[in-house]
Amino acid sequence: MDYESITAIDELRQFCDELSDAPVIAFDTEFVSEDRYRPQLCLIQVAAAGRLAIIDPLKMHTTAPFWDLLVEPGRAILAHAAREETRFCYRYAEKPIVGLFDTQLAAGFCGMEYPISLGNLVNRMTGRTLAKGESRTNWRKRPLSREQIQYALQDVTDLEAIYEQQKETLRELGRTDWLDEETQIRQQAVIDYEDQESWHRVSGCAGLKPRQLEIVRQLWRWRDKRASTLDRPARRVMRDDLIVELARRGSADIKRIRSIRGMDWRGYSAHYEDIAAAIEIALETPDDELPRRPRRNRSVISPMLSQFLTTSMACISRQNKLAPSIVGNTDDVKEVLGYELDRKEGDEVPALLQGWRGEIVGKTFRRLLKGEAAIRVADVRQEQPLEFIELD
Repeated sequence: MDYESITAIDELRQFCDELSDAPVIAFDTEFVSEDRYRPQLCLIQVAAAGRLAIIDPLKMHTTAPFWDLLVEPGRAILAHAAREETRFCYRYAEKPIVGLFDTQLAAGFCGMEYPISLGNLVNRMTGRTLAKGESRTNWRKRPLSREQIQYALQDVTDLEAIYEQQKETLRELGRTDWLDEETQIRQQAVIDYEDQESWHRVSGCAGLKPRQLEIVRQLWRWRDKRASTLDRPARRVMRDDLIVELARRGSADIKRIRSIRGMDWRGYSAHYEDIAAAIEIALETPDDELPRRPRRNRSVISPMLSQFLTTSMACISRQNKLAPSIVGNTDDVKEVLGYELDRKEGDEVPALLQGWRGEIVGKTFRRLLKGEAAIRVADVRQEQPLEFIELD
């Protein structure tokens, strides 16, 4: 397999200039995330305009020209399961990818399972079998072997052929706009995750009181800043369970902090004052600035009704040749039930009642809840034996 190796910033700039008129660019990335604050980009594979290329980020001070190319309009950008690629683009170009076509996401809209691996998708749509021998490669290590590079390149060589088939299927099903809408939603979710504080994701904090949650928030901020400085995963700076225990104790006294099992580790001893200062900030925060506890599940929602609508959602999805997991899950159904049966001031419209989901699921849910529609067994021999009927 012939390819270009790009290892210098001037080469990258020239390569991107030459691809500026390409109508389709397929790409993938290899990265390592286990021991870093953020995933470390180690390789970019590109297929476009009949060319294959490997871009080596470890050999140059920036890969910005490539990401700048991806945020320009006027072309289709192909990737499979593009969450991390979206993150890299936002990190380096501060914008989402323009014209992104995620072949994994598109597969779900074409009636295939979701999420589907690239290997399974390639096999089903082209008949080829991708090699698996380098799935645990250390992508930081240089030089890369020929086998590693061939393995990396196979992640992009079939994307354009798959794209052409999926694009036609989406057009026939009338779902091109659905995919565009969902791609935008998912890219925005990645950007929001990058921009917003995620202290509420600290494991074990769900049942804490507002003042305790504020301590979690301030300790999370201290941990995140230190993790960024050290370029280390945040949980290696301080475990979640220690943050929660410090919040429960609610004391900025260094002796009490040190007395917590696990806090006597020498890695914390030099930071007791910083930890205490973070807790003190939380203790002095005015009551009206404390975080609000998430609203508990509404007790009026029947578990049986939730199960019924979850089954209905799967039925609707399959009837519409959609992967059910791309439409929603049980939590999404509960949000609809809460919104429809016990709506509170300020409640946001649930995802299943908006956009393309609202068209195929939301309207049917509302008819079912009003008693205007029902489900019956149509043919027990069919893979999808249920059907919806309108009631007089």
